[in-house]
Order: sequence, then structure tokens, then C-alpha cells
Amino acid sequence: MYPPPPARRRAALTAVSAAALVAAVAAGVLAAPAPALADPALREHGNGPERNDVAAAPFQDTARTFAAPAPPQVPGVDPATPYPRQSELPVHPEDPADHSVKLGLTPYHDIAPALNELMDDSDRVSAEIIGTSTRGRDLYLVTLTEPENRGRADQQRRMRELIADDPARAARDRTLPDRYKTPVLVNANIHGNEWEGTDASLRVIEELALSEEPATEELLDGARLYFVLTANPDGRVAGTRANGAGFDLNRDFVTVSQPETAALRQVMIDTQPLVMVDQHGYVNGTLIEPCTPPHGQNYEYDLFIKNTYENALRMEAAILELGYTPEGDGVLPPQIPFRDSTDGWDDWPPIFTPMYAPYQGAVASATVEFPMRVNNADYTNLPEAELRRRSAINTDISAATIEATIEFARENREELIADQIEVFRRGAAGEEQVVPPEGWVPGFGPEDVYTTDFPRAYVLPGRDRATGRLVDFLIANDVRVGRAEEAFTVEGNAYPAGSYVVDMHQPKRGMANVLLEAGRDISDDVEAMYDISGWSHGLLWGAEVAPVQEAVTVPTAAVAVAEPTGRVEEPGAAGWRLEVADGSDAAALNGLLAAGAEVTWSGGGAVVAPGAADAVAEAADRHGSVFTAADEPGGAALEPVTVAVAGAADEVFTLQALGFDLVPVSTAVLNGGFDWSGVDVLYAGAGLVYADLNAGARAGLDGFLADGGGLVGRGLTGSRLNDQAGLLEATRVAGRSDANGVVAAAAGEGALTGTGGHTFVYSPSWFTGLGEGVSVEQSYAADPLVAGHWRANANGSGGPRAAAGQAAVVSGTAGGAAVVLFGTEPMFRNHPKGLFGQVAQALYWTASASPEA
Repeated sequence: MYPPPPARRRAALTAVSAAALVAAVAAGVLAAPAPALADPALREHGNGPERNDVAAAPFQDTARTFAAPAPPQVPGVDPATPYPRQSELPVHPEDPADHSVKLGLTPYHDIAPALNELMDDSDRVSAEIIGTSTRGRDLYLVTLTEPENRGRADQQRRMRELIADDPARAARDRTLPDRYKTPVLVNANIHGNEWEGTDASLRVIEELALSEEPATEELLDGARLYFVLTANPDGRVAGTRANGAGFDLNRDFVTVSQPETAALRQVMIDTQPLVMVDQHGYVNGTLIEPCTPPHGQNYEYDLFIKNTYENALRMEAAILELGYTPEGDGVLPPQIPFRDSTDGWDDWPPIFTPMYAPYQGAVASATVEFPMRVNNADYTNLPEAELRRRSAINTDISAATIEATIEFARENREELIADQIEVFRRGAAGEEQVVPPEGWVPGFGPEDVYTTDFPRAYVLPGRDRATGRLVDFLIANDVRVGRAEEAFTVEGNAYPAGSYVVDMHQPKRGMANVLLEAGRDISDDVEAMYDISGWSHGLLWGAEVAPVQEAVTVPTAAVAVAEPTGRVEEPGAAGWRLEVADGSDAAALNGLLAAGAEVTWSGGGAVVAPGAADAVAEAADRHGSVFTAADEPGGAALEPVTVAVAGAADEVFTLQALGFDLVPVSTAVLNGGFDWSGVDVLYAGAGLVYADLNAGARAGLDGFLADGGGLVGRGLTGSRLNDQAGLLEATRVAGRSDANGVVAAAAGEGALTGTGGHTFVYSPSWFTGLGEGVSVEQSYAADPLVAGHWRANANGSGGPRAAAGQAAVVSGTAGGAAVVLFGTEPMFRNHPKGLFGQVAQALYWTASASPEA
């Protein structure tokens, strides 16, 4: 099955001499190979200490054009309707500015006409709209299969459900592999300026749709091939990696904040692919997963690596058969990180499409990074002929990997079906993960073993909005959740009736554990990580999540949606009190303010609403907030808070979703002349450098702050602005730049509440040398890192020991302004939802607490 193993973990790209590589790069013939990923300034996702100063500029308009607190419902894939499913797709207006045109690739507006023509020519092709993008463009799913009648379509549905719902019974059905149409999923163009996977998919679809070969008919009679043609049409048209809201969609699967990600997630749940391949660019030679350690600890990794590695070898062979060479074409031989690299291309977090797919049943999934760079500076600077030459090569290579994957699935269909059934069977039976022997695949060793001890169940006892949000998210990810019908005790702890129970003896236990576990400190395991290393929906979303090792025997009812959490109690003498503890509470408060309700700030993170019963009831119903009796009136009256935002896309998106009135600003905007008169608070997280302001802009900002304008700053941008504007006396100390993860925190004694518990860091920092009047709002715990990757620098600085006990968030007033500075990442990629209330409190407090306000 496998060729002789090469040297394990050898340096990548040794097939080409260093001299030849340097010469080719210098000549501009090929893109430089991927840099070492330990330095976040070099990483493709753009994070790091200065990440948002660079990333913010393209997204400055999103506050005005986009707001979505949660991704919309998506249609998904109907399991009952037989194929073909053919209806005329609406055609989008021609857009000559589509960035695909220059590359000789298919512009977005030509995709629907091409699919309509294919459906006219072939009954094997079905094209459906599975959702819309941020900017309203259709997302297309194309299915290739031989025509079915209703009976066979229903048979396929029942077999798919049997595999997922009763895998032990499916394993006993000896006829199932012969009858089941094996699902294969190809995803393309999730990064908008990595175009060629779309054109390669269209090529493969057309070839298979029109082929008269008996082998093609046999293939499509036993398979359903699914193609998401462009998962990011907004980015495809604009030539940007991110979607229309500025999000990297291939980092969103643990959060699903964007409509495109929601649609793709639903496709994976509905189609339950055995094999999945994700088309990307640009790494020369072509990078083909599987990945380096650490591997996701919730996989059934023995099955995953066996199949993914074999498919990688097949894709590698298919690329080499194309005959492209370093000397003639600038194309280096493919590389497989599992075989060729030590670390830096890991598959640890489930944020990537191919790393999420295994939790929905894929037993082989991989990213392919075709080689010839045509985006960013190359798109602008290279001649059009050269760009088209490179794109043609990339399209050939992408098509070759798709065809190889389809052939791999065809030849191994019975084994792949059995392995998917086995993944779900182990979960339902609660069996331990299998650790394969050394050499299970060439090069597999102890460094590849990452497993976990699954709890017997999780209990979520809360009846609050954070718990309800998490329960709904679990269900949306196809995790089974029950609600206790009576009170119960487990492991000596009493839980009330209505508590949510996630029994971990369920087929998709890996998915459940990814979303509910606290995570793991992997700092000592590897030197470098590709992206984030920690996440936690319990610790960062604000919900109580209790793992238990005993079975929960109380009767439970299956949950389809969490119970409503909004409640309005009888008013007190002063009306109602709302604790702004959660982002949903901030959205509720902003809704009240927008409706003209009288609201006063009572301090301690709470507000009082003396009247407007209808508005209060609507806010509770819409946002799930709880309004209790207020016996004492509040203090200063609150008005709608207008925030001038110099922030990254995730910050703009989150603040807009919370309902704040936003005005985008940047260094360039202020230098062009800006009216501060309608602004209450400046949020500075990215794109604003005080020292780069011209005299007029600096005077305007200084005047805003002196007149009582507030400042909320995050990271380097926020603290640098604070220093250069001469505000709080606080020295920012930078931790190691690539550190990230979930950290334990302690509450301080400042104006904000709910600052204990846990928070998230990326390139963490802390504050020392605090001057008079500067309060600590939050500090790092004595042993801060709970889950993630955070090492000290080579000289011993910047690590978690140095951060222990230091101030993570500080506040105070200076020069007329109220200021809050964050050394943490409370809005990172819209994920740490339990921290959004902390940011909202900072904005309300700085808007109302300034001496001049």
C-alpha cells in the first residue's frame, strides 16, 4: 500500500537543492516556500502583536454595511429528494472588476450560467443554493451522481441515518457497502484570493457529467460527489482572503459566526462525507495534508491517519504525473507535512474545514495548497500572461488532486464506509480511542499519539443565556443533548430538574468533546503551532460545564432547542435592574437606548430602567436577558453610546452585533479631518497610531479626550495610544508574540464586574508601574494557562510565569478621559462570547465616567 518510508520528519523540500530554490525565488519564477510558522508576523492568518494594524484597513466600512449577531439559518441538503435536482439558477450581473478575470479564471457571475448549461446537458448534475454570503451572493453546491428514483433516494437517506444513529447495527449490515452511495466532498475557494479550486472543480464536474465511459457510469452509480464551488464568493470577486465581513472563514468552524461557515457546516452534517478535500494556495511545492503533531486529541486518529495518508500519497503521485518541473515551470515536488516536517503544520484546532470534517464523519480529509502564487503583491506586480500561466498550472494540480481523491474513494469504498461506521460505533459504545502501533503508517511514532479521556457525560445546569447559547450551538453541530426531567445527584453534586445533559456515549462524541472540554496545555509538546492552540465554549462562553465520570441515570428528554432564558420580574420602586454580564445583555441595553427608554447607570456593571415596560419585555424576549426588581434608582442617565472604532474585523463585527453605534476611524481617516462631536468613546485596537497623526488630527483627538471622551484600548495599539496621548500611567509588557490560549484570571477592584474566571490571549500583555488612580480590573492567575501554547522567550521573559499575578486589564481617568486598557483578546474572532459583556461595560463606563462627561 505504501512506498518505503522516507526519513521521518526530514526537512521539507529536500528534493530540490537550496541553491536552485534560491535562484528560482530570486528570478520570480516561483513563490517562496512557506516560512517558519513560529513567528506570527509571518503566518498567513495575519495575527501577532501588530496583526490588526495591518488587517484593519480593508474592513473600515463593515460597521456601516454589515451587522449579524448570529449566522442565519441555512437550507442545508434535503435528504429525501432524489437526484437530479435541477432548477434554473438565478444569474448575477456581470462584474468586470471581478479579480478572477485577470487570471483567466471563471468570474463569479459566470458560475451560475455554466451550471445551468451543464444541467441542461446532463442529468447527472444537480446545482443548489445552500445559502448566501455576507454580501448576498449565492453559495452553490453541485452534486454529481447517476439519476435516482424516490425509492433509492429514500434508501440512501435511511442508510446514512443508520450509520450516524445506530452504527453497531450498520456494522452488522453486510449489504450496506454495496448499496450505499459513498459521499465525497470537495470544498473550494474558502479563501477568496486562492481561486483555482473553483475552476478545477468545474473542470472535473464537466468531464464526469458528459463522459460516456462505462467506468464513469459505474463510479457515479455508487457515489455522490459534492462540490462547494466557492465557499467565499465575496472574497473571490474582491480578491481578498477574507469574506465580506473581514473574517478568515477557514478559522471560523469552532465559532461559526459567518453565514458562509454555517452553510458549509450544514452541508457536512447533511452529506456525512467519507472523504473531504479542501482546495487552497499557495505553497511551493504543493502541500498536501496530513499534518504534523500535535494532532487533535478527539479524533479516532488511527482511522484518520491511515486513510488520509494513503490519499495524500495518491494526490502526490497524480501531481507528479502532470510532469511539471522546477527547472521548466518553477514547480517544486509536493510535500506532505506528516512525512516531511517536524511541526508548524498541525491539525490540533477544529477551526479549519478539513479539521472540522472528521467530527462529522470524514475518515480522510486534507488541505491542498497548490504551488504558484498569484495573489497579493504578485497579483498586482506580475504580468498578466505570467499570472495566467501560474493559474493554469494551479488549476491542473487542483484538478489532479480532486480526481485522485475520487479514485481513492472509489477503490476503498468498503473500507472507508466501515471506518466511518467504526468512528461512530466507538463513540456510541463509549470505547477508548485506539492507539495504533508504531509504524502504523510510515513514520508514525510516539510523537503522533494525542488522545483524551472522554468523560461519561457533561452536565450544564444553568438556565441562563450563556448556557442556552451553548446548548443551541451543540445541537447545531449535531450533538445530542437531553434535558433532565427531575432533579438528580451525580458524583455527590445535586443538579436541578431542567439541567442539560450531554451523554458522551453518542456517535459524535468527538464533536461534543471538542465543544465542551476545557482544553489542554500543549506548550511542552511542540516548538511551533500554525494557529490557535486553545478554545473553550464553556470557559469562554460563560456557561457552567461540569464533566462527570459517572453515568447520569435521570430520565431526559431530547432537546431540539434550548429553553428561553429571558425573564421580566415584577418591577421594584425604581423599575427594573439589568446586569450587563453578557453580550446579549449589552444588546438588550442598546436596544432599550435605541428605543428611547430612560436608562440610568447604577455602577457595578448594571443599569436601571424605571419605565418602558413594553421595551423591557421585548428586550428580554429577543435577547434572553433577565430584568429584576430595582429598589434603588441609578445614577447618571445613559444615552446611546457612539463608538469611534479603530479595530480589526472581528472587533468591528462584534461591537456592531452588540448594537453599538459605530463610526470607523483610522490614522488616515483622522488625518483627513474628522468631527468628534458625535462620538462618546474611542475604541483603539488596530489601525491608529498617535505618532503618525498630523497636527490637526492630533489636536482633534486631544481635544476629544480632554473634553471627556472615553478611550478603550486593546493590545499594542491601545496602550501605545494611551502612552503617546499622555493618559494613564501604566507600562505595557509584551508576552511571547505567538502565545495564545485560554487563561485563568482573577477579578480586580475597579469599575467593571465579571472580570474573574477565564479570558483569552493572543500575543498576551500585562501592565506594570501603575500610577496613582489606576485600578486593576483583571489580573492573570498564579498559574494562568489552562489550554493553549505559551512558552517563554529564549531569555526567559514573556512566559506565563512572568505574567502570573500581573494586571491584564486596567482602568482609570486622566486628562479628562476615562480609560480602559486590555492586554487580553476579549473579542478574538467573535469567539469568547462570555467576555463581550466586559467590553460593553468598558464602553459604557468610559462614556459616563469621564470627569468632563
